[in-house]
Amino acid sequence: MKLTENFSSEEFDCKDGTKVPEKYHGNLLRLAKNLQVLRDHLRVPVTITGSGYRTPSHNRKVGGAPESKHLTAEAGDINAKGYTPKQLATVIEKLISEGKMVQGGIGIYPNFVHYDIRGTRARW
Repeated sequence: MKLTENFSSEEFDCKDGTKVPEKYHGNLLRLAKNLQVLRDHLRVPVTITGSGYRTPSHNRKVGGAPESKHLTAEAGDINAKGYTPKQLATVIEKLISEGKMVQGGIGIYPNFVHYDIRGTRARW
């Protein structure tokens, strides 16, 4: 299902093959809209790398936090062509400060950035 110009729900499905449950589609749409803002700003593809939605069992398997925003389709682990994770996080911070993206969690990892739409500031 197409969510925005450049994101479809399938990109966020759990890596164990489980589709995002319908009860989380509102969260998913909100996340995709925020990621579309990022993509439009960067003018390069933004890719969901390892995780969008996670089932509880898959979350445990990958060592996710017990209250992970991935469990409710409110988070994406992302990359953007031509940007390091640190550079990508900096752009997200700028867009949040400008009120263009929702305040949330940003985690910088060696190969991706975690972004979530929790509504409060969290950084790691």
